[in-house]
Amino acid sequence: MDAIEAKDRRDGLAAALVSYVTWGFFPLYLLLVWDVHALEVVAHRVVWAATVMLVIVAVTRQRTELLRVLADRSSRNLLALASLLIGVVWFFYAYGALTSRAVDVALGYFICPLVTVLLAVTVNRERLRPAQWVSAGVGAVAVVVVTVGYGRFPWISVVVAIAFGLYSLVKNRVGRGVSPSVGLTVESMLLVPFAAVVIVTMSLTGTATFAVGGLDATDLFLVLSGPVTMFPLLLFAAAANRLPLSLLGNLQYLNPALQLVSAVLVLREDMPLARWVGFALVWGSLLVLVIDGARARARARRLEPVG
Repeated sequence: MDAIEAKDRRDGLAAALVSYVTWGFFPLYLLLVWDVHALEVVAHRVVWAATVMLVIVAVTRQRTELLRVLADRSSRNLLALASLLIGVVWFFYAYGALTSRAVDVALGYFICPLVTVLLAVTVNRERLRPAQWVSAGVGAVAVVVVTVGYGRFPWISVVVAIAFGLYSLVKNRVGRGVSPSVGLTVESMLLVPFAAVVIVTMSLTGTATFAVGGLDATDLFLVLSGPVTMFPLLLFAAAANRLPLSLLGNLQYLNPALQLVSAVLVLREDMPLARWVGFALVWGSLLVLVIDGARARARARRLEPVG
């Protein structure tokens, strides 16, 4: 690995970690819009996220690249698929958090790295080191333990896991030909028509919350959900085309671990013993991954030519 590749790997790792930490605590932000329907929350996230991204593209003078990506059929189709998948994730994330099922969403993110690693092996033909297999295996055991603790099929968890796992794969396939900011701009723009339909329909049926009787704090938090949404997604997009998909998948365990902390300590959701055991196993899998990564970097440094 040369110096440029090593720097890319470090930058991608830092971006992924900050992204997952932000996502891990995002359920607490949704407390600020607790009385708003999940569909309306997601619709405003889309509209204001698209607005933020268009401003970023204008300020950074990426208009030419945006038009080029929109004109390129392959990139446009991949980003359209990514847009659909992230829209599904956003809805069920908000639905779970706003209906006292944040732990269900956290379980989905526990399962997600397993989906991502499976895609890395079956689709991208990546080869895992033995310790990475051990980490994935411990994570799989954790998922089984937590699922048994539910006593019912966790459908929200499964939908979130599959949708975000596929989103990771698509973003990995988009590659460096599309900058993170332009890619996310296209994704959010493609969702705006659906968001507009939701907002107009809810306004006409009297079920909307935004700007009813004047603007208030809840409306402000709905607007701010756009930039709060885009910040970790920009970082994730930057990480997705710098890191192997298998490493990206294993790092995703940090997100649900922090979501569980938020759900239990702040949202006061139920946490039986089985879930605590699963939580501990996830941290065990992360420990295996961190130790293996440190050893791999040490081996790479020893093999680097001197002088």
